[in-house]
Amino acid sequence: MALPLVKSAAACTDFSRTVQPYISQLNHLPQHIYQSATDMHALSELYLNTNPLISAFAFSLALVPIVLIISEINKNYSQIDRVWSLLPTLYNLHYVAYAHAKGLPTQRLDSLAIISIVWSTRLTYNYWRKGGYQVGSEDYRWQIVKDYVNNPVVFFLFNVAFISLAQSLLLFSVTMPTYVLLLAAPITKAQAPDIVFTQVLLGCVFFAYTADQQQWDFHAAKHSYQQNAKVPPASRYSAADLDRGFNTRGLWSLSRHPNFLAEQSVWVTLYIWSCWATGTNYHWAGLGAAAYLCLFQASTWLTELITAGKYPEYKLYQKRVGKFVPSLWGEGMPDANANAAAKKEK
Repeated sequence: MALPLVKSAAACTDFSRTVQPYISQLNHLPQHIYQSATDMHALSELYLNTNPLISAFAFSLALVPIVLIISEINKNYSQIDRVWSLLPTLYNLHYVAYAHAKGLPTQRLDSLAIISIVWSTRLTYNYWRKGGYQVGSEDYRWQIVKDYVNNPVVFFLFNVAFISLAQSLLLFSVTMPTYVLLLAAPITKAQAPDIVFTQVLLGCVFFAYTADQQQWDFHAAKHSYQQNAKVPPASRYSAADLDRGFNTRGLWSLSRHPNFLAEQSVWVTLYIWSCWATGTNYHWAGLGAAAYLCLFQASTWLTELITAGKYPEYKLYQKRVGKFVPSLWGEGMPDANANAAAKKEK
């Protein structure tokens, strides 16, 4: 049996009943896939007879050597970055498809599938327009990390353990609450709070899109200003804003990383949704969201370390504006135009 027999919503979060009995399926899954590779009916049966969490986990493991080999051949370590916006949605759609195939209620999961597609569309589009899919494109931070390590063997091990393995598992783990929602589907019917969760998730995506667009507009204006020494006519930014070098207007006046705030909120909300659906305060599937928060803390620390070294006013920005959550006591950044006028008077 591929799914556990659970009689209560809370039992859907019992790791010893809903996950542990199926871990052994990993041992024989590669062999079964190989034996069924040319038989679509056999593959379909294998899919249905394998616990969906285990099959998703196996897929995330299978990606690791592929990503590792490609990154080492090309010496480009942004391979996971290229699928970052796609994998979580792929896992969520997998759970939804499995629920449909098993004849489970899917109203809640169908809503999540639509939200996941919207989330992927927004993030993929933003990554594409920034040149992420261009040949040779790589996150500038990997080169900085590589230079800091300054040891090919150590960096290779880092690539194996973190870039390829940990990040792949992370993108699987943030969707683990969807497995819990799948298990709870026959027990707890969709209710009004489910609509609230879907609206919150869509709100997070829209918030992230707005933050991305504001950042895009700022850097487009900044690039034009640097090229032509003129502020674009339709720009909302002044020459003083652009001379500062980083965006402090709009959502970026309230949070140093409003897009990151929204991105993290998506997976935390999904986890809270699974807690509500099962009537629990916490459960094991929250480990993915917790790991996601930890990753953003580390990556943002590195990003800000680099940015503070480039722009003199950034350290003041760090003091006055919250990293993710807006500070209730933050003073905000001083107006760039007022600063420029004061300097001229001096």
